[in-house]
Amino acid sequence: MDIVRTVADLRTRVSAWRGTGETVGLVPTMGGIHEGHLALVRAAGERFDRTVATLFVNPKQFAPGEDFGAYPRDEEGDAGRLDAEGVDLLFVPPESVMYPEAHATRVEVADLGSILEGAFRPDFFTGVATVVAKLLLQVLPDAALFGEKDFQQLRVVQRMVLDLDVPVEIVGVPTVREPDGLAFSSRNLYLSAPEREIAPALFATLSAVAEAVRAGADPEWRERWAESELVSAGFDSVDYVAVRDGATLGRYLGPYAAGQGPGRVLAAARLGKARLIDNVAL
Repeated sequence: MDIVRTVADLRTRVSAWRGTGETVGLVPTMGGIHEGHLALVRAAGERFDRTVATLFVNPKQFAPGEDFGAYPRDEEGDAGRLDAEGVDLLFVPPESVMYPEAHATRVEVADLGSILEGAFRPDFFTGVATVVAKLLLQVLPDAALFGEKDFQQLRVVQRMVLDLDVPVEIVGVPTVREPDGLAFSSRNLYLSAPEREIAPALFATLSAVAEAVRAGADPEWRERWAESELVSAGFDSVDYVAVRDGATLGRYLGPYAAGQGPGRVLAAARLGKARLIDNVAL
């Protein structure tokens, strides 16, 4: 696996592949590589001739007081895990490459980027959309792969690509979970041993909400029930539990019905130093 740190070197490698007619899949990451990331790499390897992964902890998606300084960083270990899965090229740009002096452009996805996660982390999706737009233009892959664990992020990126006519397919890959249901996440490293035992209650509770809503239960009532259930299970607080349309993330007016299209139950809850997010399909 080659490692490059400049856009020029990145484009030189990708251009050589393009010259021989090879296809390219992109897996953007912030490091802390786990089985969820590796599932994206494997999915890219199945569909494309070449796989590019990126490793960049994006400061633009962290608000003051969030965990930018503490976010897991282990370039050597991450690179080894990606190399073992067959990644062809790893792009590890320094901040000065991604955001040169006087960098002033921001990409904002209105509405979809301001609800749920966007309401609790107001700058988050602007940071995500900006860095993903840059990575897509730097690599110009056939497709970029994102995990469904960050479901709203997936929808924001898909909307951004559609609106800006970026010629890249955005592919969602199903969430990868531990045997007890906890979704793999870099921030799981923040959990103490007792907190790790509590954490699977998030997936279990969302699954219970999905089952009840599919059976005709009132979505808003089940959201309130889930918030109480998570606190009772040991979570410190719940930012939101939301039953939403899977395409627009808009609310349902009344009970969910299968004819309304695929839905999602999404949540964010705090447990010790970790803020865990998850979602399940209706």
